[in-house]
Parts: sequence; C-alpha cells; structure tokens
Amino acid sequence: MKRIILAGGCFWGVEAYFQRLKGVVKTTVGYTNGNMENPTYEDLKKHRATHAEACEIYYDETIMPLEKLLTHFFRIIDPTSLNQQGMDIGLQYRTGIYYTAEEDLKTINEYIEKIRNNYARPIVVEVQKEKGYYLAEEYHQDYLDKNPQGYCHVNLNIIPEEDKK
Repeated sequence: MKRIILAGGCFWGVEAYFQRLKGVVKTTVGYTNGNMENPTYEDLKKHRATHAEACEIYYDETIMPLEKLLTHFFRIIDPTSLNQQGMDIGLQYRTGIYYTAEEDLKTINEYIEKIRNNYARPIVVEVQKEKGYYLAEEYHQDYLDKNPQGYCHVNLNIIPEEDKK
C-alpha cells in the first residue's frame, strides 16, 4: 500500500474523483504543508494557516501505479493556474503533489517533465515532501457523498470506464 497527498483546489471534488478509481483503497481530506500544527478550516479561511486543502490517497500500486495516478490528477486540474482551481481562489487552493516516499520524487519529476510541452504556460504545481498532514473536520470527509448537490469544480464524469471501481 502506497500513500500520496494531492492538492487540486477544493478537496471535496478531488476526494470524490479519486474514490471512484480502481486501486484507490482509502482517501481522506485535510490540510498539508503549512505554517502551523492542527489547523482548522477557519484558520485557512482567515489566512492564519498557509496549508493547502489536500486529499490523502492510499493506493495499490499494482493496480494504480503512481504515473497513472498522476495522469488522473492532471486530468482534473489546471496545472498552470497559481493558487486557483475553478472558482476557488487563494493559497489554500494551490495545486500540489506531496510525496512521502523518496523514491516517488523521481517518478513525479519525470512525469511532469514528460507532459510539460502539453501546456502553453509553465506548470506551477508544487512538488514537495509532505510536511505534516492534518485531517479536516468530519463534515468535510466524503462531503460530496453526503451532499450530492454540493459545489465541485472537478468533472466526475471524465473517469475512463476501465479505471472505474
């Protein structure tokens, strides 16, 4: 079982998308790579915390290798947009790949280099070692399952049939 944290704007849609993929075993949403321990959603909204809203993903790499996971991630974000995805604007909505296993950094960098020329503008996705992941409040977990009409900037209908659970 592997673990990675992906930030792609509002974490509700990112989690809902990845939960639907074969090989993804578990997801949570939370806050990562910021300036304090145990931030709250209120801390992010009031700019006291500098964390990204993120989705923690546990996955079976024999079913969903990291490169394929990254392909899905780049399918749902605009990697050239700084601190904004969809209608969500601000530092907490930045895009990022936060790895926990050192061997994943090479795969991440090679993947980004491979797709770089697909974009007219520079890729601004943050790539960093994870520096603290804090679980978001319970009402954020599985939010779109609990609130099917909730806001989501991610198109959940673009998952290829062969990758759906």
